[in-house]
Amino acid sequence: MPSTPLTDHPPTGHSPATDLPAPRTPADDDSARPDLPSRLWHAAGPAVAVYAGALVLHLVLLSAMITRPGTTLTDRLTSWDGRHFLEIASGGYPDSYTYTPQGELTGNNLAFFPLFPWLVRLVHAVTGLSWSVAGIVAAQLALLAALVLIHQLVARLYSRRTATIVLVLLAAAQPMSLVFFMSYSESLLLATAAATLLAAHRRAWITAGVFAFLAGLTRPAGIAVIAALGVAALIEMVRERRVSARPLVATALACTSTPLYLWWVADRLGSMDAWFTVQRAGWDTHWDWGASLWDFLVHTLQTGEGWVPVSIAVLVIAHLLGTALTVRRTTWPPLLVYGGTVIVLTLAQSNYYHCKPRLLAPALIFLLPVAGALARARRSTQIAVLAGAALFGCWYGAYMVTAWPYAI
Repeated sequence: MPSTPLTDHPPTGHSPATDLPAPRTPADDDSARPDLPSRLWHAAGPAVAVYAGALVLHLVLLSAMITRPGTTLTDRLTSWDGRHFLEIASGGYPDSYTYTPQGELTGNNLAFFPLFPWLVRLVHAVTGLSWSVAGIVAAQLALLAALVLIHQLVARLYSRRTATIVLVLLAAAQPMSLVFFMSYSESLLLATAAATLLAAHRRAWITAGVFAFLAGLTRPAGIAVIAALGVAALIEMVRERRVSARPLVATALACTSTPLYLWWVADRLGSMDAWFTVQRAGWDTHWDWGASLWDFLVHTLQTGEGWVPVSIAVLVIAHLLGTALTVRRTTWPPLLVYGGTVIVLTLAQSNYYHCKPRLLAPALIFLLPVAGALARARRSTQIAVLAGAALFGCWYGAYMVTAWPYAI
């Protein structure tokens, strides 16, 4: 994949050797510009179409997979971590550590970052919807914004066709894409990341800094967005051969959000490492340099026990191979840093193996080689591959939130 400079237009006379189309530049003649509805459809139409199609397919397959009496779509779309976010939105955070009846320290809602619950509370206040439905609607709004922004970003870096294929892969074809439609914070992380990267590519530094700040309040992987913005700012200053105030201010602003939340938790519980203590007590999540993942991969691939563990092992390897191809093709560095950091944070920590596909879903970069290959294929091949992949991806997510008994 080509390396794209931090400018709105490619350098004059530069025609990089690439197998992906270069982005087109808009006409400067005002008289040639289409009317407002046409411009809106050009900007958001593909994202809206992909979102609508993916939503219908997810809901149809999820409905078909629900067999337990009394279980509803809302139940499944707010399951597992979704319940924690809704509890925070409706009742706030606890003000102390939590213990089991046996007196052992356990996790609580302080492990979850605040931006998504704030969005749920806003949707609830504005619409009057129940907390569960407000959580689902908040996720839909964040996902739709993310798809629009990602389409614009990838179209700037490559082509509109590649960008549209990326959206199908992201929202439907990749296993556990269902999480973007649930009351989880992955969709909001994706939206803030896309907004940051697009603003940085346009060199709108303060806007990028604000969205990166918000990403840092969304979930721990928000630091991947902050790192990407820092790289974009560094590239800008190297290109300009001077220290620029706006990129530095934007990066400094972004770097404050995650420490602010960790400090708030520490102050609330009276211990500087309070957030990490809660996280480890509840979910045994800690940095282990990938040792637990390696043990899981070796054991699973040697024994072949259970099709879900085997499928997750294969998916993790596929993610790594896709990322390696993206690195080889020299992706725009901030996008590479964002996706690479999400992948490292996911794979180098001891979180549950069955959560890996969900945590990897917002990384984006491993989808780019597949999208590039499909963009060059015949239309019939594109339709067949994307349709088959979407059916599998949507079914996989539905299975994991209906039949699989553990957290996703």
